[in-house]
Amino acid sequence: MLTPRDDAQGVADAGPRPVVVWTHGGGHLIGGPAMYDPQNARMAAELGAIVVAPRYHKSTQEPFPADHDECYAALRWVQEYGDKLGGDASRIAVAGDSAGGGLAAGLVQRAFDEGHPVCALGLVYPMLDHRTTDKSGAVGQFIWTAGPNRGAWSMYLGDDHLDVDQPPYASPATRSDLSGLPATWIGVGGIDLFCDESVAFAQALDAAGVDTTLDVWAGAYHGFDQIKPKAPQSRELIDALIDHLRRHL
Repeated sequence: MLTPRDDAQGVADAGPRPVVVWTHGGGHLIGGPAMYDPQNARMAAELGAIVVAPRYHKSTQEPFPADHDECYAALRWVQEYGDKLGGDASRIAVAGDSAGGGLAAGLVQRAFDEGHPVCALGLVYPMLDHRTTDKSGAVGQFIWTAGPNRGAWSMYLGDDHLDVDQPPYASPATRSDLSGLPATWIGVGGIDLFCDESVAFAQALDAAGVDTTLDVWAGAYHGFDQIKPKAPQSRELIDALIDHLRRHL
C-alpha cells in the first residue's frame, strides 16, 4: 500500500483521501505489486491518494476465480474499512494493466452487480477477451503475441475455454449489459495484440451510455510504458490515466 507524503504536490494531511485499487499484469501467470511501485507512488503523490495493490494467486497455482476473488476481497475491504487508512469510501477507483486490466474490469462489473459500485475504472492495454486470435501485419507481433495469449487463457479458464460459456467476470468483454458501469479510460498501443478488443470494449461501453475515453498510441506495442518508461508515449499514457482518475475522484 502506498500513501502520499503530506507535502507531495501540495497535498495536506486533512480529511479522507481517494483510494485506487491497482491490479497488476502478467498474463495471470507472473508478476507482483512491487513491479509497479514507481507508477503507484506517482499516482499516490499526484492524486493525494492511497494506492492498494493486492497480491494474488497466479493461474499456475489456482485458475479463475482465485485471483478475481482475492482482488475483489481487497476492494471490498477498502470499501468497508478504508477509513481506517484515512481513505474515503465514496472515492474509490480500480485500475490495472494487461491481465490486471482484465481483472479490474471484472471487479467493477461485480461491484456494480452486488451494489458496491466504484467511481472510476482505468485500463492499460487490458486483457479483456478470451476469444482474441491471431492478428495481421504488425499487430500483436511484439512482446505479447497470440500464441502466449492463447496459452495464458487456457491456463486461466481451461483448454476448452473457446467451446464453453464463461462465468461472469472471467472474460469481461463478453458481458452483454455494460450500462451503469463507472467512467472508464482505456489506453492501448496501436500494434498491441489487445488493441482491437480495447477499441471494441470502449465502443460497447460508449453505446451503453458509460462515460468512456479511449487513447490509442500509434506504433506502440504491448507493455511499451514498462519497457521504455521515459519515452514520450509512455509518459503520455500515465499522464492520461492519472488525469482520468483525478477527474473522477
